[in-house]
Formats: sequence, structure tokens, C-alpha cells
Amino acid sequence: MAVETTLVLVKPDGVRRGLVGEVIGRVERKGLRLVGMKMITMSSELSDKHYEAHVQKPFYPDLKAFMTSGPVVALAVRGENAIAHWRNLMGATNPANAAPGSIRGDFCTAVTENVVHGSDSPESAERELGLWFAEGEILP
Repeated sequence: MAVETTLVLVKPDGVRRGLVGEVIGRVERKGLRLVGMKMITMSSELSDKHYEAHVQKPFYPDLKAFMTSGPVVALAVRGENAIAHWRNLMGATNPANAAPGSIRGDFCTAVTENVVHGSDSPESAERELGLWFAEGEILP
């Protein structure tokens, strides 16, 4: 099994609703390890870089407005198959399709504000972690 480090974001709605501790607890109870953490408000520039694949899509202006609307908690999470484990904990993007027991299944009612984000591949994780964390901010 591969040890991976992935990006987890608690989005502005999750921070506003006080779900940061819940998210961290689920990560840790799964056996994954926090190796980086920070709270920041996403800038317009960071939004454009993070969501570069979506910038030209019609939904992007609303996504950008939401993601820059308040603080986001960025986590670097490490463990065996961390990406797949986190994506299962997260649940489907559309909360109507998210399994009970997943974060989105338990806490979300809309696709537009769905509490968390997670990298979808090792390549995305590497790119996204580089956007959110500077050299030396993630534990070895």
C-alpha cells in the first residue's frame, strides 16, 4: 500500500458551522495523520489557481464567491491510501448521493456548500498541497 499525503479543505460553510473539529476527528479516527494545518481566507488568485480546471465554466463565479467568502481550514493528511480513504469519508459531491456516515451525507444539503474538499489523485494532491502550503510547512 502507498503512503500518500493529500489536501483536505474545510470550506467556509464548514468553518462557519463549527465542523472543523468534526472533520479532524473523522480523519484521525480513520487512522490518518495530520501533518499540516492552517486557517486562511482564500484569495481570488488562489481560487483561480486551485480551481484552474473550472475557471471557464459557468458555475465558477459562484464557486469562487463562496470559497473566498470566509476562512478555510487547509489540512495536509497522510497515511496509507490517504486519498481514497479521505474521499470515502468525504462522500459524494452531491449530498443527495452521499452515503449516511460520510461528512457530506451527515452535514450537507446542497452541492454548492458541501463542507469539504479533497484531492482526487496523487497528482492533484501534489499540485494542491503546493498551492496551500509553503516549503517546510508540512511535517516530513
